[in-house]
Amino acid sequence: MPHRILLVEDDPIIIASLTELLTKEGYCVDTAATQEAAIRRALGGKLDGSSPYQLVLLDITLAEGSGFSVCAAIKRVAPQVPVIFLTAFDDEGNTVAGLELGADDYIPKPFRPRELLARVTSTIRRTQPSQRIVRFGDLTVDTDRAHVERAGREIVLSALEYRLLLLFATNPGRLVTREMMRDALWDDAGTYIEENTLSVYIKRLRDKIEKDPSDPRLIQTVRGLGYKALG
Repeated sequence: MPHRILLVEDDPIIIASLTELLTKEGYCVDTAATQEAAIRRALGGKLDGSSPYQLVLLDITLAEGSGFSVCAAIKRVAPQVPVIFLTAFDDEGNTVAGLELGADDYIPKPFRPRELLARVTSTIRRTQPSQRIVRFGDLTVDTDRAHVERAGREIVLSALEYRLLLLFATNPGRLVTREMMRDALWDDAGTYIEENTLSVYIKRLRDKIEKDPSDPRLIQTVRGLGYKALG
Protein backbone atom coordinates (compact mmCIF):
# COMPACT_ATOMS: atom_id res chain seq x y z
CA MET A 1 0.00 0.00 0.00
CA PRO A 2 1.48 3.40 -0.95
CA HIS A 3 2.43 5.80 1.79
CA ARG A 4 0.08 8.75 2.22
CA ILE A 5 1.44 12.28 2.48
CA LEU A 6 -0.46 15.40 3.50
CA LEU A 7 0.86 18.52 1.76
CA VAL A 8 -0.08 21.71 3.62
CA GLU A 9 0.55 24.63 1.26
CA ASP A 10 -1.43 27.58 -0.09
CA ASP A 11 0.62 28.35 -3.19
CA PRO A 12 -1.13 26.63 -6.14
CA ILE A 13 2.06 26.40 -8.18
CA ILE A 14 3.95 24.62 -5.39
CA ILE A 15 0.94 22.40 -4.72
CA ALA A 16 0.79 21.30 -8.36
CA SER A 17 4.53 20.70 -8.73
CA LEU A 18 4.98 18.82 -5.44
CA THR A 19 1.86 16.72 -5.97
CA GLU A 20 3.09 15.68 -9.41
CA LEU A 21 6.61 14.96 -8.10
CA LEU A 22 5.46 12.84 -5.17
CA THR A 23 2.74 11.02 -7.12
CA LYS A 24 5.27 9.95 -9.75
CA GLU A 25 7.31 8.41 -6.92
CA GLY A 26 4.30 6.30 -5.91
CA TYR A 27 3.06 8.34 -2.95
CA CYS A 28 -0.61 9.12 -2.37
CA VAL A 29 -0.88 12.89 -1.84
CA ASP A 30 -3.67 14.90 -0.24
CA THR A 31 -3.54 18.67 0.16
CA ALA A 32 -4.80 21.32 2.56
CA ALA A 33 -4.40 25.08 2.21
CA THR A 34 -5.49 26.34 5.63
CA GLN A 35 -4.64 25.63 9.26
CA GLU A 36 -8.12 24.33 10.04
CA ALA A 37 -8.30 22.03 7.02
CA ALA A 38 -4.78 20.71 7.66
CA ILE A 39 -5.48 19.75 11.26
CA ARG A 40 -8.79 18.15 10.36
CA ARG A 41 -7.20 16.09 7.59
CA ALA A 42 -4.02 15.17 9.46
CA LEU A 43 -5.95 13.70 12.38
CA GLY A 44 -8.81 12.29 10.33
CA GLY A 45 -11.27 14.02 12.63
CA LYS A 46 -10.09 11.80 15.51
CA LEU A 47 -8.39 12.51 18.80
CA ASP A 48 -7.22 8.96 19.54
CA GLY A 49 -3.65 9.43 18.38
CA SER A 50 -4.16 7.90 14.95
CA SER A 51 -3.65 9.51 11.58
CA PRO A 52 -4.21 8.38 7.99
CA TYR A 53 -0.84 9.84 6.96
CA GLN A 54 2.74 8.62 7.15
CA LEU A 55 4.14 12.15 6.65
CA VAL A 56 3.04 15.80 6.69
CA LEU A 57 4.85 18.30 4.46
CA LEU A 58 4.06 21.64 6.02
CA ASP A 59 4.62 25.22 4.88
CA ILE A 60 5.25 27.54 7.82
CA THR A 61 3.45 30.54 6.31
CA LEU A 62 -0.20 29.99 5.41
CA ALA A 63 -2.72 32.55 4.17
CA GLU A 64 -5.15 31.32 6.84
CA GLY A 65 -3.43 30.27 10.03
CA SER A 66 0.08 29.11 10.86
CA GLY A 67 2.13 26.05 10.07
CA PHE A 68 3.43 26.18 13.64
CA SER A 69 -0.12 25.73 14.97
CA VAL A 70 -0.69 22.81 12.61
CA CYS A 71 2.51 21.10 13.76
CA ALA A 72 1.70 21.66 17.44
CA ALA A 73 -1.81 20.20 17.02
CA ILE A 74 -0.53 17.13 15.18
CA LYS A 75 2.29 16.43 17.62
CA ARG A 76 -0.01 16.91 20.60
CA VAL A 77 -2.45 14.23 19.42
CA ALA A 78 -0.37 12.01 17.10
CA PRO A 79 3.32 12.55 17.94
CA GLN A 80 4.36 9.54 15.86
CA VAL A 81 3.40 11.29 12.60
CA PRO A 82 6.53 12.89 11.10
CA VAL A 83 6.39 16.53 10.02
CA ILE A 84 8.78 18.19 7.58
CA PHE A 85 8.65 21.98 7.41
CA LEU A 86 9.05 23.85 4.14
CA THR A 87 10.81 27.08 5.12
CA ALA A 88 12.10 30.21 3.46
CA PHE A 89 15.82 29.98 2.71
CA ASP A 90 18.06 31.15 5.57
CA ASP A 91 15.08 31.66 7.90
CA GLU A 92 16.95 30.32 10.91
CA GLY A 93 14.50 31.62 13.52
CA ASN A 94 11.52 29.80 12.02
CA THR A 95 13.59 26.67 11.48
CA VAL A 96 14.59 26.49 15.13
CA ALA A 97 11.04 27.21 16.28
CA GLY A 98 9.69 24.42 14.08
CA LEU A 99 12.18 21.88 15.40
CA GLU A 100 11.36 22.87 18.97
CA LEU A 101 7.69 22.12 18.24
CA GLY A 102 8.66 18.58 17.31
CA ALA A 103 9.18 18.81 13.55
CA ASP A 104 11.33 15.96 12.26
CA ASP A 105 13.13 17.88 9.53
CA TYR A 106 13.00 21.04 7.42
CA ILE A 107 13.65 21.80 3.76
CA PRO A 108 14.50 25.35 2.68
CA LYS A 109 12.83 26.93 -0.35
CA PRO A 110 13.64 26.86 -3.17
CA PHE A 111 14.28 23.15 -2.82
CA ARG A 112 15.81 20.65 -5.22
CA PRO A 113 13.34 17.89 -6.15
CA ARG A 114 15.83 15.07 -5.64
CA GLU A 115 16.82 16.32 -2.21
CA LEU A 116 13.18 16.65 -1.16
CA LEU A 117 12.41 13.12 -2.31
CA ALA A 118 15.44 11.73 -0.48
CA ARG A 119 14.47 13.52 2.75
CA VAL A 120 10.86 12.34 2.47
CA THR A 121 11.92 8.73 1.91
CA SER A 122 14.46 8.82 4.73
CA THR A 123 12.02 10.38 7.23
CA ILE A 124 9.23 7.91 6.48
CA ARG A 125 11.58 4.95 6.73
CA ARG A 126 13.10 6.20 9.98
CA THR A 127 9.75 6.81 11.69
CA GLN A 128 7.76 3.79 10.52
CA PRO A 129 7.32 1.06 13.12
CA SER A 130 9.60 -1.84 12.33
CA GLN A 131 8.16 -5.08 11.01
CA ARG A 132 9.89 -8.17 12.32
CA ILE A 133 8.92 -10.39 9.37
CA VAL A 134 8.61 -9.05 5.84
CA ARG A 135 7.44 -11.27 2.97
CA PHE A 136 8.84 -10.65 -0.49
CA GLY A 137 7.60 -13.16 -3.01
CA ASP A 138 8.68 -16.53 -1.66
CA LEU A 139 11.36 -14.91 0.51
CA THR A 140 11.07 -14.31 4.24
CA VAL A 141 13.01 -11.40 5.73
CA ASP A 142 13.49 -11.32 9.51
CA THR A 143 14.39 -7.68 10.15
CA ASP A 144 15.36 -8.29 13.77
CA ARG A 145 18.15 -10.64 12.69
CA ALA A 146 18.75 -9.33 9.15
CA HIS A 147 18.08 -12.91 8.07
CA VAL A 148 16.75 -13.87 4.63
CA GLU A 149 15.56 -17.32 3.65
CA ARG A 150 13.57 -19.23 1.04
CA ALA A 151 11.79 -22.45 1.96
CA GLY A 152 13.78 -22.65 5.20
CA ARG A 153 17.18 -22.19 3.53
CA GLU A 154 19.20 -19.08 4.32
CA ILE A 155 20.25 -16.72 1.55
CA VAL A 156 23.47 -15.01 2.59
CA LEU A 157 23.62 -11.34 1.57
CA SER A 158 26.19 -8.62 2.12
CA ALA A 159 25.15 -5.58 4.16
CA LEU A 160 24.58 -3.53 1.01
CA GLU A 161 22.61 -6.31 -0.68
CA TYR A 162 20.44 -6.72 2.42
CA ARG A 163 19.65 -3.00 2.60
CA LEU A 164 18.75 -3.01 -1.06
CA LEU A 165 16.53 -6.07 -0.66
CA LEU A 166 14.76 -4.48 2.30
CA LEU A 167 14.09 -1.34 0.23
CA PHE A 168 12.32 -3.41 -2.43
CA ALA A 169 10.54 -5.67 0.07
CA THR A 170 9.01 -2.71 1.90
CA ASN A 171 7.89 -0.98 -1.31
CA PRO A 172 5.88 -3.69 -3.11
CA GLY A 173 4.42 -2.55 -6.40
CA ARG A 174 6.10 0.85 -6.23
CA LEU A 175 8.71 2.36 -8.49
CA VAL A 176 12.07 2.35 -6.71
CA THR A 177 14.21 5.07 -8.27
CA ARG A 178 17.98 5.16 -8.31
CA GLU A 179 17.88 8.10 -5.91
CA MET A 180 15.89 5.97 -3.45
CA MET A 181 18.52 3.26 -3.81
CA ARG A 182 21.34 5.72 -3.18
CA ASP A 183 19.56 7.00 -0.09
CA ALA A 184 19.11 3.44 1.23
CA LEU A 185 22.76 2.52 0.64
CA TRP A 186 24.41 5.78 1.67
CA ASP A 187 25.00 4.91 5.33
CA ASP A 188 26.94 1.78 4.42
CA ALA A 189 28.74 2.97 1.31
CA GLY A 190 29.69 6.37 2.75
CA THR A 191 30.30 7.84 -0.70
CA TYR A 192 28.27 8.80 -3.75
CA ILE A 193 27.25 5.68 -5.67
CA GLU A 194 27.68 5.81 -9.43
CA GLU A 195 25.08 4.57 -11.94
CA ASN A 196 27.16 1.59 -12.99
CA THR A 197 27.72 0.58 -9.36
CA LEU A 198 23.98 0.54 -8.70
CA SER A 199 23.52 -1.76 -11.69
CA VAL A 200 26.19 -4.09 -10.32
CA TYR A 201 24.43 -4.23 -6.91
CA ILE A 202 21.14 -5.07 -8.60
CA LYS A 203 22.76 -7.86 -10.64
CA ARG A 204 24.40 -9.37 -7.55
CA LEU A 205 21.13 -9.25 -5.62
CA ARG A 206 19.21 -10.83 -8.49
CA ASP A 207 21.79 -13.58 -8.76
CA LYS A 208 21.08 -14.51 -5.15
CA ILE A 209 17.29 -14.06 -4.84
CA GLU A 210 15.85 -14.70 -8.31
CA LYS A 211 15.11 -18.28 -9.33
CA ASP A 212 16.14 -17.30 -12.86
CA PRO A 213 18.28 -14.11 -12.79
CA SER A 214 18.04 -13.83 -16.59
CA ASP A 215 14.25 -13.53 -16.24
CA PRO A 216 13.76 -11.63 -12.95
CA ARG A 217 10.36 -11.88 -11.28
CA LEU A 218 10.96 -10.13 -7.96
CA ILE A 219 12.80 -7.00 -9.16
CA GLN A 220 11.95 -5.81 -12.67
CA THR A 221 13.63 -3.02 -14.60
CA VAL A 222 11.58 0.07 -15.52
CA ARG A 223 13.74 1.54 -18.27
CA GLY A 224 14.82 5.13 -17.71
CA LEU A 225 13.15 5.29 -14.29
CA GLY A 226 14.49 2.61 -11.97
CA TYR A 227 13.06 -0.71 -10.77
CA LYS A 228 9.78 -2.10 -9.52
CA ALA A 229 9.39 -4.65 -6.76
CA LEU A 230 6.86 -7.26 -7.82
CA GLY A 231 7.23 -9.57 -4.87
